[in-house]
Amino acid sequence: MKQIVIISGKGGTGKTVITGAFAALAKNKVMADCDVDAADLHLLLKPIIKERHEFRSGKTARIEKELCKQCSKCLSVCRFDAINDDLTIDPISCEGCGFCSLVCPEAAIKMEENISGEWFISDTRFGPMVHAKLGVAQENSGKLVSLVKNQAKQLAEKKNCDWVIIDGAPGIGCPVIASLSGIDCAIVVTEPTLSGLHDASRVIDVTRHFKVKTKLVINKYDLNTDMTEKIEKYCKEGNVELIGKIRFDKSVVEAMVDGKTVIEYQDGKIKHEIVSIWEALKKRLK
Repeated sequence: MKQIVIISGKGGTGKTVITGAFAALAKNKVMADCDVDAADLHLLLKPIIKERHEFRSGKTARIEKELCKQCSKCLSVCRFDAINDDLTIDPISCEGCGFCSLVCPEAAIKMEENISGEWFISDTRFGPMVHAKLGVAQENSGKLVSLVKNQAKQLAEKKNCDWVIIDGAPGIGCPVIASLSGIDCAIVVTEPTLSGLHDASRVIDVTRHFKVKTKLVINKYDLNTDMTEKIEKYCKEGNVELIGKIRFDKSVVEAMVDGKTVIEYQDGKIKHEIVSIWEALKKRLK
């Protein structure tokens, strides 16, 4: 079984479009959407939820009024101003450090685990998919990414699948690092702009740090051929394999509006470019 993650240095490069296309092309696979802060792979794959689970992470303090003796020690030690003068706790301000519960002489303050979101196991027209939804203003998305990825791997092992195809988060933060753990290859998607090259080089530095095999794809390469040449030069000098280039095509937007992957939508040049990338990737990972 091979695990591949599609990532990018910033959002909007076409990462999910390519992930959806790979999902349509791969045989015997499980998909995972690890961009839990702004999940959108479900818009293309239209999953039918079969299992729904709570995601719990972090803790919030709660004062049990019947035990509280109004000593206000908790109020004096809270550095986040989460405890009001009437000794009620503002759950938004509470950082869950637990210091108030430690100093309370009556053990009246309890630390309760937060329900921070949900994760799902679903069916799609391309096979099983594991995905999640982080709650509004909730943190610990890296932990949720790890959970989604591990559940996808376990499901793939159970079903004896050949591939786990992961839609990763953009950037270089905790969710990206979590999505890189234990995978076989990272596909970095970039655009032919100066900022695109800069962001791609940053995320490639992250994959190198974790010793993850990395390939690069230039999306919409024909919009700026000079910049495309600079990215190709960067790949050559930096020993990064440029596994393919994808042209700009309005049919990508039309396919998304229609709720389809590029592979399903029409038999055009862009489809064949993505097919070539997928075939090359399969050969590299044999």
